[in-house]
Formats: sequence, structure tokens, C-alpha cells
Amino acid sequence: MIVFRGVNKRYSNGFNALVDVSLFIPGGSITFITGHSGAGKSTLLKLIALSEIATSGQIFVNNQDIAAFRGRRISQYRRTIGCVFQEHRLLIDRTVEDNVALPLVVAGMPIRDCRRRVRAALEKVNLGRLAGSYPDTLSVGEQQRVGIARALVARPDVILADEPTGNLDPDLAEEIMRLFFLFHELDTTVVIATHDHRHLSNPAAGHLKLDHGHVIEDPYL
Repeated sequence: MIVFRGVNKRYSNGFNALVDVSLFIPGGSITFITGHSGAGKSTLLKLIALSEIATSGQIFVNNQDIAAFRGRRISQYRRTIGCVFQEHRLLIDRTVEDNVALPLVVAGMPIRDCRRRVRAALEKVNLGRLAGSYPDTLSVGEQQRVGIARALVARPDVILADEPTGNLDPDLAEEIMRLFFLFHELDTTVVIATHDHRHLSNPAAGHLKLDHGHVIEDPYL
């Protein structure tokens, strides 16, 4: 589960991205975060991923106060988080297989185990046939699925997605969202920041709404 208690994030330019945010996201849930541009959606995800540190407050993930983590504990924690970005962030000089393998290589997993995990992850997103291809030969939707395979290959506790369908046409966006719901069914906690409201009515998902750094709607409290 993910819990924020009185979390504030103030940037050096004086901008308050999050203001006294308290929220609860159950473990194994799928939650959409919505709000206007600048509402704090991306900042909230970055704080969960520990790519940024809260100015004040407490953030608990699986009963650990991650806001207090420093040094090696941050690196260890990040291995339990899978991140999906709108821009894919794939290495164009590496094959699909090598891109997906990166989190496992960084973690020091043996090559044989790494290859088995990568193949399984690619099959889950229906890209096993493209393991030896390079990113610039793939469609936009295929590149996004490579990014999703990379996020799930280490079997993370939490998957964070920041506008994962922002550059996709409606049919591809629907396909990507189906993958996220599949991972949710496997008891992975999935948190998605999005402007796409088409899936908000799905009874399997929660909807957390932000406005100017404040939580104005939390389905779990």
C-alpha cells in the first residue's frame, strides 16, 4: 500500500507542487490520478519512485517510510518500482531484449536468469517476436509496450505510469490500458497519471484527483 501523510513538495523556484497531501492507495489496486496540467500528478509519482524527495511529510510504501531513505536504501527501493514514461526512454543502439534487460543487469542478475525473465516479459506484452529488433524499427505502440515490459521485468511491487497513452491513438491507448489492468489482476499496485478519462468509470479502478497540488478527491478515504 501507499500512504502520504502531510506531504509537501516545494521547488527551489518557490513553486508548491504538492501541498499538505494525505492519501491512501491500497496494495494490489489500480488507481488513476487526474488533474489539470501542473496539478502535481507527475510530482506525486516522482516522490513514490524516489526520483525526487519530499520537502516535508511522510510517504509509506509497504509500511516503509521511504521519505527517510538515503544512499543505498534508495537504490534498493527503486528496484521494487517499475516506471513507464510517455517518451519510452529506450536506448536506440540496443535491441529490444537488451532494453528490457537493463533493470536486471543493473541488479546483477545472472545472464541465464535474465534472458528467461526478459523473454517472459516480452511475451506478456506480445512482443516476443521482436526481441532482436531495434527501437527505431518499431511502431510507437510497440515502443510503449517495450517500455512496459522493461517496467515489469523485475517483478516490481508497484508500477508507476506517467501519461503512458499521451502519444497514442485511441485504439493503441486502449491496448496499453488493457495491459495495465492485466498487471493489476496479478496483484501489482498500478498508479497511472493520465488526462485520458475513458477508463475512469471502470469499477476495478480508483480515481484520485489533484488540483493545484491539493487532493480534492480520494476514493479510498
